[in-house]
Amino acid sequence: MTTSSETPVLDTLAAMTLDSIERCGLPTDTLLLTRIAALVAMDAPPMSYLAHLGPAMESDVTADQIQDVLVAIAPVVGTARVMSAAGHITEALGFAIAVAEIDAGSQG
Repeated sequence: MTTSSETPVLDTLAAMTLDSIERCGLPTDTLLLTRIAALVAMDAPPMSYLAHLGPAMESDVTADQIQDVLVAIAPVVGTARVMSAAGHITEALGFAIAVAEIDAGSQG
């Protein structure tokens, strides 16, 4: 396998995501909320949420909107998936905050 990068998997995922966004007619905030709902349905790991929460916040998606998505899909995906997702989202946010603090510390 020939790679032109040290992060070929991440590069591929990023390219797939960008391609999907370009081909989708949904507004960015709706697209990201839809993806978060899909992550819940799949019982995705925290890192999957991390990849979507940053862009969601940059698109002015609020924590209340994410909570509303969890409430809306709970009857379909079940309480166990929603509770798992809430924990994974919390873990992803904690990781993002820790990285931001490290970055801020190294720049100051």
